[in-house]
Amino acid sequence: MNVRKAIKRDSRKLLELIGDKADFDRKMKGFSGEVSTTKEKIERTLFGDYPFAHALLLEVNGEVQGFALFHYRYSSFSGEPSIWLDDLLVVDQHRSKGFGAELMQVLKLEAEKSLSSHISWTASPHNTKAHDFYKKLGAEVERMDGKRPYFRWTI
Repeated sequence: MNVRKAIKRDSRKLLELIGDKADFDRKMKGFSGEVSTTKEKIERTLFGDYPFAHALLLEVNGEVQGFALFHYRYSSFSGEPSIWLDDLLVVDQHRSKGFGAELMQVLKLEAEKSLSSHISWTASPHNTKAHDFYKKLGAEVERMDGKRPYFRWTI
C-alpha cells in the first residue's frame, strides 16, 4: 500500500473516483446531484497554474484504490490555515482494511507541513460507520447542521 500526491496524468482516474464517490454518497443520502466535472476541469483546477485543490491517491499493489481530495482555507481572525477535506473514498473491496486511516494520516502530515491548525469535513448523517471511523482517528464533531455532523481534527 502506498499513498502519494496525485499528478496531472492521474486526472482521468480522479474523475472516475469522483464518480464513485458521488455514487457512494447517493447511497448514503448525502448527495443527490450529478457530477459535472471533467478530466479537463480537473487538469486545470488541480494541476494548472493556480491549483485550487489537491489529491492524495491510495495505491494497493500498484493500482489506485482510493483518494482524498482537499483544499486549504485561511482564517483572517486566527491568522492560520486549515484544510477542508472535500472527498475521502476507499473503493468497496478495500474498505475496513486500514487504508482510509492511512490516507487520513498522510493528509495529517500535509496539514502539519503547511502549519495548518486543523482538518475539517462533513459526512452524511446516515454514514454512522464513517462517523465512528473519524472519531477513532481523534476527530470531534465541531457542530451539527440538522443531523449532518461537521468534523474537526485538530493538528
